[in-house]
Amino acid sequence: MSPLHRKLIRDLLLMKGQAIAISLVIASGIAVFVMAVSTHAALDMTRQAYYDRYRFAEVFASLKRAPLPLADRIAQIPGVAQVEPRVVMDVTLDIEGMSEPAVGRMISIPAGRRPLLNDVYLKAGRYLEPYRSNEVLVSETFLNAHGLKPGDTIKAVINGRRQTLTIVGVALSPEYVLQIRTGEIIPDEKRFAIIWMDERELAAAFDMEGAFNNITLTMLRGASEREITTQLDRLIEPYGGAGSHGRNEQLSARFLSDELKQLRASAIVSPSIFLSVAVFLLHVVISRVIGTQREQIAALKAFGYSHVEVGVHYMQFVMVITTVGAAIGIVLGVWLGKAVTGLYAQFYHFPEFLYHFDLRIVLLALGISVLAALVGTFGAVRQAVLLPPAEAMRPAPPAQFRETLIERLGWSRLFSSSGRMILRELERRPFKAIMSTIGIAFAVAVLILGRFGVDALGYMMTFQYFITQRQDLSVTFVEPLSADAGFALQQLPGVLRSETFRAVPAKLRYEHHYRNVAILGLNEERELLRLIDARENQAKLPPNGLMLSDKLAEVLHVNVGDTLTVEVLEGERPIWQVPVTALIYEFAGTNAYMSRQALDRLLREQGSISGAYLRVDGNMIDTLYHQLKETPRVAAVTLKDAALEGFRNTVAENQYKMQAFNIMFACIIAFGVVYNTARISLSERSREMGTLRVIGFTRTEVSTILLGELAVLTLAAIPLGYGIGYAFALTMVQAFESEMFRIPLVISSETVAFAAGVTMTASVISGLIVRRRIDEMDLVAVLKQKE
Repeated sequence: MSPLHRKLIRDLLLMKGQAIAISLVIASGIAVFVMAVSTHAALDMTRQAYYDRYRFAEVFASLKRAPLPLADRIAQIPGVAQVEPRVVMDVTLDIEGMSEPAVGRMISIPAGRRPLLNDVYLKAGRYLEPYRSNEVLVSETFLNAHGLKPGDTIKAVINGRRQTLTIVGVALSPEYVLQIRTGEIIPDEKRFAIIWMDERELAAAFDMEGAFNNITLTMLRGASEREITTQLDRLIEPYGGAGSHGRNEQLSARFLSDELKQLRASAIVSPSIFLSVAVFLLHVVISRVIGTQREQIAALKAFGYSHVEVGVHYMQFVMVITTVGAAIGIVLGVWLGKAVTGLYAQFYHFPEFLYHFDLRIVLLALGISVLAALVGTFGAVRQAVLLPPAEAMRPAPPAQFRETLIERLGWSRLFSSSGRMILRELERRPFKAIMSTIGIAFAVAVLILGRFGVDALGYMMTFQYFITQRQDLSVTFVEPLSADAGFALQQLPGVLRSETFRAVPAKLRYEHHYRNVAILGLNEERELLRLIDARENQAKLPPNGLMLSDKLAEVLHVNVGDTLTVEVLEGERPIWQVPVTALIYEFAGTNAYMSRQALDRLLREQGSISGAYLRVDGNMIDTLYHQLKETPRVAAVTLKDAALEGFRNTVAENQYKMQAFNIMFACIIAFGVVYNTARISLSERSREMGTLRVIGFTRTEVSTILLGELAVLTLAAIPLGYGIGYAFALTMVQAFESEMFRIPLVISSETVAFAAGVTMTASVISGLIVRRRIDEMDLVAVLKQKE
């Protein structure tokens, strides 16, 4: 072992506390990076394998009713590889032990063969057997939610007739990795089932023999999705086509794509912030080490060590700390990646999750940490390399001492001697004080970043389910009905208030941008569904024109005053030119609104309705549910409490668990930053502290000076940290934004108090450690140090 290596070990042992703290900060950043990247790789690989193996379709379209020969014409569209026509119908389910109605989406399976597209994975039980009536496969999540298994039965209202269906198998499908009903943004595994039935039997039940109402396609490599959907829409339009769309707009697939996007953001934003803090600490520490080892650097050069050897020595100091931190982070990140993958396995339903340890991720994490450390400390190491031996033998020039502002104002008598020393140190070394304050402020900011997600999700739930939505449940009809249906709903038992709406499926176009949405027509006077913007101001529907959510406007590249082409996808399918007259900022979905009167004028209707929002008497809710189950025209009943529960059990639960990891890492970083600040201050002023002890200051008085300085820096850093934390949170919000959800930028007073409390706790613990070292200080050795 060379002398420089022995010196390196001695330096690391002398600074083991600081080295460990910095290593843990680096480990936190690398752990988050490895966790996010490995989970992203696992989720993406699992998704792709499942989509490929079970032939997930790439284009989807719904229509009223079309003869099967139309499928042959669709197959001849240039670029189409495979075509699978089918029957898809939503039915009402009556589940034993559950008073409210559930919805079952029934999908036909070809008799005697597996589907060409969107094949099912049989998890348990057996496959459907030809010519055996009333046998079905049911989605695993729905069965688990109700404790059902193969051999059990469920009751369904199929085309107005109540039938008993026998469950013979438990199934999964690439089309429903996340089980979400059309028009919803949250899965409801208890009240929404996917049911597969023999094609001949399902077609006969709905008078669809020799016909289909849903079709899926795959494309040849290099084919244009836009051209295929355009031609497909033209072919299905005479048969009540509701518009076609690609895989990117299929609910389950889009939700999964958004999740992958957020994982990519997690792999960039949080680790970048954590590693930036670590690099800042390394730079400060190595600068202070070089500053206190000027004479050692001079001696090394005098004994013949070259500039390069001295530079490599200090770079090795940095690399040891960095490598140890990266190694810990990699191990922890792999463990967390497996844990997070397990969370996703509860949320997204695949036959199996593929998590493999990838050496490339390890090498990438190691490379990022080493590169960040080298960039951050290059300037300080360069200073040591270029320091001439003769100059290094001289002590660093003392700071320019002068009266402080407090002393010039004559206020010094208001402070004790210890207080005046604290103020002098801060004012006479402002750069050091500023850098220390920034370091602690970063700790506060990281704590705010770690916890603000809890605030955001809590606010989203309150905003969506209490401020905006005031109904108890909503009822959707199979097809638009006359206004009389609204009066009939009002007369149902337990209904206290009913507000009807009209939902019109349409394709909105602006230049070459388009989106398929449902235009929601609302009455002017509403209590149960309020349009509230992000500032909690109630938005008023314009008397004419469209009100778009800001995200939909962004997707379509329109603003207020622009005119959209609106292609209605039902009835006579008129095409309108409608101006955008208002925008509203919302946190979920891409929505379009119109006043009912304006929508009726465009549709040339007299008050047709698609459903209603209801406020009900809780004492009569079961009676109401029973009657809704017996109403064939009712397509779906959505409970607000059930939607809230689904949000809590899916999106919120997963995010809360992820936030727990972030908070843990943020606490580690906060302690590492504050502890390093305290230790560096002690190492720089040890001779001063020793001198004070010798001239009669007690241990408590000496500790008060150093710890008082730390307290002042901490208190100054907290408001600055709030500002930096706000900027970090804004960066995270922008990185996580998707069409499905926008995270509100909400930082509660509890989060600010949490960040301040953890930082002050870290300061107290660090102060106690430093106080112990002051008490154990070897005064003789300290006073032998040269100025």
